[in-house]
Amino acid sequence: MEKTIFEKIIDKELPSKIIYEDEKCIVIEDIAPKAPIHVLVIPKKPIKMLSSAEEDDLNLLGHLMLVVKKIAKQLNVQDAFNIVINNGEKAGQTVFHLHIHLLAGKNFSHLFP
Repeated sequence: MEKTIFEKIIDKELPSKIIYEDEKCIVIEDIAPKAPIHVLVIPKKPIKMLSSAEEDDLNLLGHLMLVVKKIAKQLNVQDAFNIVINNGEKAGQTVFHLHIHLLAGKNFSHLFP
């Protein structure tokens, strides 16, 4: 099975602007940002989408949320950011490797009145 673009980035086969990495995940800048700050938190374990996660992924999923918190603080947006997880093609998922979008730097209140 061919690797996803995220697996190639994780394996350092493709370049990317990495802003954080640990043993469980990597955080990169989005190449087509939808906000002034738009990064992707990507688990190193290839989970196709959130609905494919298993009970064994509980700790990993929690870790990803704590990394979101850490990165938001690092980017000085800890008090105003959105996270988005697209699950499936009809929901806008284009890379089938679970990832969390962290967006900040603009007002999103009109999306969630």
